[in-house]
This record gives sequence, structure tokens and C-alpha cells, in this order.
Amino acid sequence: MDGENNVMPDRAKGDRMKPDLRQAGKVLAAACVLAAASGGVSAAEQSVTYENTIRKIVADRCLGCHGANSPSLAEFNKDKKGWAQKFKGPRMDSYANLVVFVNGSDAGAVMRRLDDGKNTKDGKPGNMYNYLGSTDAERAQRLEQFRKWVGNWTLKRRKELTTSELAAIKVPEK
Repeated sequence: MDGENNVMPDRAKGDRMKPDLRQAGKVLAAACVLAAASGGVSAAEQSVTYENTIRKIVADRCLGCHGANSPSLAEFNKDKKGWAQKFKGPRMDSYANLVVFVNGSDAGAVMRRLDDGKNTKDGKPGNMYNYLGSTDAERAQRLEQFRKWVGNWTLKRRKELTTSELAAIKVPEK
């Protein structure tokens, strides 16, 4: 085999241009293994989970105000103005803390705050939309990842959600 050109010489004909079928077979086998490992879908089509996508966005863009030193939702609700003056919002530093604001006791809060305004009558984005990224493209891309993670993107409050609407909010952890 010619290591430089990745071809096998055909000794009978002296042909050095015949491709190494063993090498091609190895590449094809590797591609099949990767496809099987991803369930036959591309990386872009794989489902978004808290662990594989959302956790990093929250860590990079949200934990400065919603991290471990932030109050629980109950503590925050007792003194919203005081916590806001300290630039602290309710804690969202774990999966359990975050899902409270998606499909828990404060369901829909994450969606209302991160929405880009395309789902509102006045077209005004949520108060946390700008924190999703430094550019419009970055914000749009991260918002799309949140939408995929949530499943049923709704701006309704918990008391307005039907049982079926709540059930359609997926937020997979892993």
C-alpha cells in the first residue's frame, strides 16, 4: 500500500491508482457505528436535553444572577424589589431549580422571559431575551435550543395551562 496516496498497487497490472478497498471499508464501518450511536440522526437533529445543551447556556448566560448565591423562589417572592436591587433573581442553578419555571409551580416563566416577542401581541421580547447572547444570531440560536427542549413553548401562566398543555412540556434532563 502506498501510504501517501492511500492506494493499493495492483501487482498483476502495475496499476497504482486502484483505491484501497480495505481502507474505504474501515471508513464506512466507522460511519455506520457513528450513525448507530446517534440513533441514525445527525447531531443537529438529536434531541436537546438539559445535560447536553441547556445546562451550558444557563451556566454561561444566567448564573451570574440566578446562581447558587441567589434566593429560592419562595425567598425571592418575599422581597422581589430587594433581590432585584442586588441583581439577583430566583435560583436556577440546577435542573430541579430550573424546571420550576418551565412546568412547575411557576410554569411558563422561562418561556415568557426568554421569548423573542414573536409570540406576543405587542411584539416585545421577554425581559431576559437579550441575555441569551451577544448578537441577534446567537440569541436566536439559543432561543431555538430552549424551544426544542421545552417542546410546548407557551407564554401562559401555570393557572392558565390545561393538563394536556402541561403534559406537552417535555424538558428532558438527560
